[in-house]
Amino acid sequence: MSRVSGVSELGPAVEKCLDLLGGLEQAIGAGDRVLVKPNFNSPDPYPGSTDLGFLRVVLELLKDAGAEVLVGEGAGGIWRPTRNTVEKLGVPQLLQELGIEFIAFDAGETDWVEVPIEGQYLDRVTVPRVAYEADRMVYLSCMKTHNLARFTLSLKLSMGLVHPGERRGFHIGNLEQKVAEINLFRQPDLMIMDGRKAFVSGGPAKGEEVEPGMIMASGDMVAIDLEGVKVLQSYPASNKLGADPYQLPQIATALKHGLSAAGGDYEVVE
Repeated sequence: MSRVSGVSELGPAVEKCLDLLGGLEQAIGAGDRVLVKPNFNSPDPYPGSTDLGFLRVVLELLKDAGAEVLVGEGAGGIWRPTRNTVEKLGVPQLLQELGIEFIAFDAGETDWVEVPIEGQYLDRVTVPRVAYEADRMVYLSCMKTHNLARFTLSLKLSMGLVHPGERRGFHIGNLEQKVAEINLFRQPDLMIMDGRKAFVSGGPAKGEEVEPGMIMASGDMVAIDLEGVKVLQSYPASNKLGADPYQLPQIATALKHGLSAAGGDYEVVE
């Protein structure tokens, strides 16, 4: 059975979540080259984008663990170039202070590799070479609904890794299934979800905001998304989340392809 840990308060919460999973060392080792993938799809404030305080806490923990840390993101089409988006959010200043490099996943800004995958809707995906070759990947997701994909948590965070020339086509039919299949090229080693605030309708940039007041972490991206969806479903709101999270196309497709280590079974520890 997979584990999802959840507690409140930012700094102590992140550390406690990791401790409940056995410690950061379960996923990250000294000397590992770690790619951190936040949510800077647009220049909208948290929870539309990753909170910089949350980002700082995680990056400092990774550095303290002896990891070689990189931060990478590819903004959505209308918000590219990505460097403009992160500049508006104040990301470069934070990373400069911490001595961490930022990589923009825009055409011409990084090396790309085409990876064959055995999906029903995708047979290949083009991703940054650094994402393909990094020793470890850490996803920092927000908790929110999405006006096209129903929700955007950990599974959909991978869209920011896809080559800009492919992303538009992914939105033409079966978006939710394709979102899940992107992760067949590799899954992150650790996901930390910032659910102190969330969108329960609208999204991904703007929406109806609530305050669940929680941080969650897991090594199983399907498990953490299932729990995130259940939190979103607990609020009365106009969205497309439905009744059974296991039947939502992102989750169902991910389970079909074995993207959950425990087949969708998990326990919450806190």
